[in-house]
Amino acid sequence: MQKLIVNVVGARPNFMKIAALERELGKISRFRTCTVHTGQHYDPEMSDVFFRQLSLSPPERSLGVGSGGHGYMTGRIMIEFEKVCEELHPDLVVVVGDVNSTIAAALVARKLFIPVAHVEAGLRSFDETMPEELNRRLTDTLSNLLFVSEPSGVDNLRREGIDMDRVHLVGDIMLETLSMFLPAIQRRQRWTALGLEPGSYGLVTIHRPSNVDDPRHLGEVLDVLEMLELPLVFPAHPRTVKHLEEFGMMERIGAMAHLRVVAPESYLDFLSLLEGAKLLFSDSGSVQAEASFLNVPCLVCRENTERPIYIDEGTSVLVGRDTERIAEIMSDIGENRFRASSETVARLGLDVSRKITEIVNDFLV
Repeated sequence: MQKLIVNVVGARPNFMKIAALERELGKISRFRTCTVHTGQHYDPEMSDVFFRQLSLSPPERSLGVGSGGHGYMTGRIMIEFEKVCEELHPDLVVVVGDVNSTIAAALVARKLFIPVAHVEAGLRSFDETMPEELNRRLTDTLSNLLFVSEPSGVDNLRREGIDMDRVHLVGDIMLETLSMFLPAIQRRQRWTALGLEPGSYGLVTIHRPSNVDDPRHLGEVLDVLEMLELPLVFPAHPRTVKHLEEFGMMERIGAMAHLRVVAPESYLDFLSLLEGAKLLFSDSGSVQAEASFLNVPCLVCRENTERPIYIDEGTSVLVGRDTERIAEIMSDIGENRFRASSETVARLGLDVSRKITEIVNDFLV
């Protein structure tokens, strides 16, 4: 009899992390995989396009939760996902990352005595003002299988008293997906549609509450954008646009002749822009890995990171909103003195989904 594995996705980063794994799990004849889309990200350019570009199977169930506060969203996902589990009776639920969909699905599954596997377990920023930090910790406590992307994650879980028999260091599945689609990304040359040359522009992604929910902090982000003296492409997250409008900052954005605000990019188009960029200014966690893999300097608009390996071995550097610090780094970038990633980064994306599949195969005996 086939074992049913339900892969839960909900937010933009989830889709890339599940693409390689779905493909590998599909090679095992005794497995049947089913994708459940919670609808946490519901805009077509932040959701539907990823299924097409990543060749993901269409979701068998779409919960249609949409936006809302953390409690509302998490509760809605739990209510709807419980119905799915009671209908399908999965043998394993796979959750990825650290979004509300991750903790909601994990909690429902374990209350129904369904085993849970957490991909990207053990990551910690040690900043409990970030909702994602709470999601990570709680999901790891609940999960039967913890698939860790970097050595710091193993150390974190050991320190927290997690049963280490549940912990498996497998590497960064986002980098495996990136490697899988790299030829298509390189053919894309998205910068040409924007009239740019590779290596001549910067890429910006800013969306975290710590940077956009407070008008003073968002103003400081704009201070940074004003000082970056090269063309900038800014695929703007809906929550960022909402706050720019709410705080009356759109006129200031419009006055920056070197800044081009565009709609959120698809997976292949965004990575094509990243590959051609001279630098990235971002508060995203996942994109630190992608920038390091592509050897693009990544100025992280945060005071902490849950992915320290990309600070130690990659091209990421924590800068916050410190314009003086950023000016120093820009000098290094301009004079080609900025460090390249080590071989460690390239190795993090090797055979991740195969390792996970082998462990799952042993677990579901």
